[in-house]
Amino acid sequence: MAQVLTVLGLESSCDDTASAVVRFGAPTPIASSVVYGQTALHAEFGGVVPEIAARAHAEKIDLAVEAALQEADITLDAIDAIAVTAGPGLIGGVLAGVMCAKGLAATRGLPLIGVNHLAGHALTPRMTDGIAFPYVMLLVSGGHCQFLRVDGPDDFTRLGGTIDDAPGEAFDKTARILGLPQPGGPSVEVAAQSGDPKTFALPRPLLDRPNCDMSFSGLKTAVLRARDAVIARDGGLHEAVRADLCAAFQAAVRDVLVAKSRRALALCPDATTFAVAGGVAANQTLRAGLTQLADEAGLPFCAPPLRLCTDNAAMIAWAGAERLALGARDDMTLAARPRWPLDTTSPALLGSGKKGAKA
Repeated sequence: MAQVLTVLGLESSCDDTASAVVRFGAPTPIASSVVYGQTALHAEFGGVVPEIAARAHAEKIDLAVEAALQEADITLDAIDAIAVTAGPGLIGGVLAGVMCAKGLAATRGLPLIGVNHLAGHALTPRMTDGIAFPYVMLLVSGGHCQFLRVDGPDDFTRLGGTIDDAPGEAFDKTARILGLPQPGGPSVEVAAQSGDPKTFALPRPLLDRPNCDMSFSGLKTAVLRARDAVIARDGGLHEAVRADLCAAFQAAVRDVLVAKSRRALALCPDATTFAVAGGVAANQTLRAGLTQLADEAGLPFCAPPLRLCTDNAAMIAWAGAERLALGARDDMTLAARPRWPLDTTSPALLGSGKKGAKA
């Protein structure tokens, strides 16, 4: 039997401060997973405030590590390596995690592994279901949406992605437009349960283009215009109409993701699995549409448990262990990166700037 690697993971790329212990090579890999959310801190601002997030990460990251070790019932003496999200993300939060990981690695003489946050999501199905390479991954989260062909822990080919807003951003903005609380994804999903998606005819952007690229900005704008038309007609936005708008928006996102997923699968006839990960993958309507597509394609469908779809440190520990098993490791020059594309050979979808290509 292969050696079991015990890896401590740290995640602080957005508004969740997390730590976890993963035993790579063990039948049950996740020994602990602790996540401290910041929803209450940002609630009055209608979105994540980077400065507030960074301060909260700095205050909580060591507590998250302590809690993860306690939950796993081990000490740092039993840890074989430290894995940490080194990007992409809000730079203040990423920096808090990287500095904590460096301190732990240096004082204990442990290998340090910098992990791309997106790779953590993309490799999660291997942790939960042990799927084999290559597979097609739809990574759909708050800030990112792309199709990936995954051939290895460091081998990702982008097949397409969003050219503007990610679905998670569109859900958040739609929630704000309709007066729903943040985070927008769960709020819109709950409201949509009592709505009729056929009441409003919203667009399905870019379905006329024969590639895997997506756009959700225009869909969000269509919701705004529909809301304004309803308010002008009825003098307000009634609860039932809000539910119908949420249902129509959610159905449009589902239809776009399913259609573009079909094209991505056609580009990878040797794929072993169709997998989906990221926070938006927790949406049950989207999952149902993607599951049906996988059945039609004759492929297994893999979606991690809901708690592993949102940001967590178990996925970071696992991705770090996969890299460590291949001999990869970083030193104290590991830098926090606000931008870090998984596929460095494909042109940037969203352009670049002084900080480099976006993810």
